[in-house]
Amino acid sequence: MSASAPAYSPEDAARDLRPVLDRAPPGAVSGRWTATTMQAAHSTRTGGYRDRDGGVVRQDRPEQLDALEPVVDRLEAASPTRINHVTVSWTRARFPWQRNRIVVETRFDPAIVPRGPDHPAYGQAARARHAFWSALGDVARDYAAEREAANAHNQTKWFGPHRRILKVACPDRTILATDGLSTPWAGIVEPENGVECEVVLEFSGHDLGPAQVALWADMLIGVGDLVADGYRVARDVKAHGALVFCGLPQDCAPWRHMLLSPYGASIDGLPFGTVPLLRATPVTAAELADRDPDEPWGATAAREALRRRGIAA
Repeated sequence: MSASAPAYSPEDAARDLRPVLDRAPPGAVSGRWTATTMQAAHSTRTGGYRDRDGGVVRQDRPEQLDALEPVVDRLEAASPTRINHVTVSWTRARFPWQRNRIVVETRFDPAIVPRGPDHPAYGQAARARHAFWSALGDVARDYAAEREAANAHNQTKWFGPHRRILKVACPDRTILATDGLSTPWAGIVEPENGVECEVVLEFSGHDLGPAQVALWADMLIGVGDLVADGYRVARDVKAHGALVFCGLPQDCAPWRHMLLSPYGASIDGLPFGTVPLLRATPVTAAELADRDPDEPWGATAAREALRRRGIAA
């Protein structure tokens, strides 16, 4: 509690909430609400009334949730110890002359504290990816492409993960790979490895010149942006086998589209489990000539194009 914050107890909060909570809808015999304090610019408020059978009592406008916000703010400001979670329970009195029972409880739950800028998950994710690629070939010291310096959470765009591309020289091929889509997001508590994948672009041999590396690394940055902007792209790749994912600019001619398909490998050791690799394959317009415009992701044409290339999907 700060020196200037006035005293405000859970009993005071129950008193302030009573006028709102006692306006319970017909049939309600109990109610329970939970709220979190503002953490990483985000807070939550959920709950409602229940009937005698434990069912939810519907309300057109749950004003109780609105009433919670200022009460939670005052409780947090006045608490002598750190809190981040508030629970409010309401029980209808058995007899008309009795008061309804309201109990307000506060606590600190470390499990709901968002990941901050120094969380070890970011470094763990980077080490896991580097170990994976180092086992396959020689990882170039410098990134093939990188966009923007890390923000306060050691992350940049892609809704958190770094926008950067690794170059890996393997015995028979050169690989460009995104390095950051699987970095856990900062500012949240959910146990997710970012967007749960990384994207790989392969080239046969080692005659990829600097201009080509720059071009395709830049394209892969763009593909990564689209993967991050999408919803569960890795899940869609698994479900369909292959996707006609996006178009390519004239600089990439004769290649006009980028396909995504399973790469057949996964990266282990990430903070929240394993993530799959997705193969990015540029194709010409002619290779997708039989594409059905009404089919989601043009999956059949994408799989057939890869089959003709000898790539499993």
